[in-house]
Amino acid sequence: MIGGCGQKTTAPAAGPASSQNNAAQATINPTADVSGVDLSKWQGAVDFEKIKAAGKSYVFIRASLGNTYADPDYSHNIQKARAAGLAAGSYHFYMTDDKPDDQFANFSKHVSLQSGDLPPVVDIEKLNKNSLPNTAAELKIFLNMMEKKYGVKPIIYSGENFANEDLKGFSDYPLWLAEYNKDKTPQLPLDWKHWTFWQHTENGTVAGVEGKVDLDRFNGTQQQFQDLLIQ
Repeated sequence: MIGGCGQKTTAPAAGPASSQNNAAQATINPTADVSGVDLSKWQGAVDFEKIKAAGKSYVFIRASLGNTYADPDYSHNIQKARAAGLAAGSYHFYMTDDKPDDQFANFSKHVSLQSGDLPPVVDIEKLNKNSLPNTAAELKIFLNMMEKKYGVKPIIYSGENFANEDLKGFSDYPLWLAEYNKDKTPQLPLDWKHWTFWQHTENGTVAGVEGKVDLDRFNGTQQQFQDLLIQ
């Protein structure tokens, strides 16, 4: 991801749009401005009250990475985000060379979702050097474990290019699309017909966060956003 993730090993934003991608451009709902940010330890101390006062509706917060790493600021961040009245999302940075059950054990050890939270997110944007041979099948195992545990369909975060190559058959999951080359019309991966969230810049600014931060938009109305939250 992601300023939120701090994993700058790849550029998740898509490159030039595929000429085969026909109806995959979707403008933002003109009646809504449901925006948010995503965070990890790399943002340091965050004032969630100021983020809320700046008009943001939600924050995605990194919880874990691979099969052992836990973000040291996750617990503090999610508690403060909820207290400020922000919808909080928890995401896991998926490592394709770690087994899915081990990664899920790591994520679920740290994440207990509650009413008003966003569905859990798996961030997958690169293949690791020693990726497991059946990446898609392993990812499906991880997603199924997430859905069984939390009772809601997880969100997939990725960029267009990676999704086109490695995420075929996952379009029934809500998409959080990373694409920084567009203004009002993000280019969807070929399998998807709709994006749910769009991370449109990694160089944004918002009150309450020092320095640059990832900015996100929700593709829908305030009521549709509320309907997405865990009940």
